[in-house]
Amino acid sequence: QVQLVESGGGLVQPGGSLKLSCAASGFIFRLYHMGWYRQAPGKQRELAAVMTSGGSTNYEDSVKGRFTISRDNAKNLVYLQMNSLKPEDTADYYCNARRVTTMGDRYDYWGQGTQVTVSS
Repeated sequence: QVQLVESGGGLVQPGGSLKLSCAASGFIFRLYHMGWYRQAPGKQRELAAVMTSGGSTNYEDSVKGRFTISRDNAKNLVYLQMNSLKPEDTADYYCNARRVTTMGDRYDYWGQGTQVTVSS
């Protein structure tokens, strides 16, 4: 079955770095757009970064220049390198896999989330 398993979250001081990983299985990874979403307490889930199946990237404005998304199609892994972390980056981070086929079929998978806390 489909699985997305995040890891790498934790507590970090402001200005620090973390690297999140998401291990995918159960689907053809290279065909999917892979994204990292985040949800802060009391707020809606928002897209932090996405990498398309073709390798294009897009970032939420507040993380541009600080976060980098990457993927390894050979290992079915997607990463989020987070640098210069700020307290406002505190959130649960979720891995997402998404695909819309040429026939219009939509596939949308989520991981269970990993918590990131930025605090001194």
